[in-house]
Amino acid sequence: MQLTATLNQLLPLQTGESKNGTWKKQDIILEIDGQYPKKICVSIWGDKINENQLQVGNVLTIFYELESREYNNKWYTDIKAWKIETNESIATTIPNNEMVIPQNFHSQDEEDDENLPF
Repeated sequence: MQLTATLNQLLPLQTGESKNGTWKKQDIILEIDGQYPKKICVSIWGDKINENQLQVGNVLTIFYELESREYNNKWYTDIKAWKIETNESIATTIPNNEMVIPQNFHSQDEEDDENLPF
């Protein structure tokens, strides 16, 4: 799947150690234009993090996969980028009412943030 959106915010880079070695993760906030703009958090892992692409205001095409997992009878969904393209000219070529995003995509209410496992 893919979506095209403007990079709105970079969250702090996360790093750590696991049995496979050092890992790093960058979460970014994208904004999809339209009558009702939507913000989406996308996770980028490891060597796919390219600081030259990740500049606030850049129009990015994100190729991603969705993954959900259950914790304490609640479900959490991650959007993980596997490829990112920077395309400044795409903002002028895609009409505002054409969004590349699944029709059944809905965000969940975030009631219990303090109980999140991550």
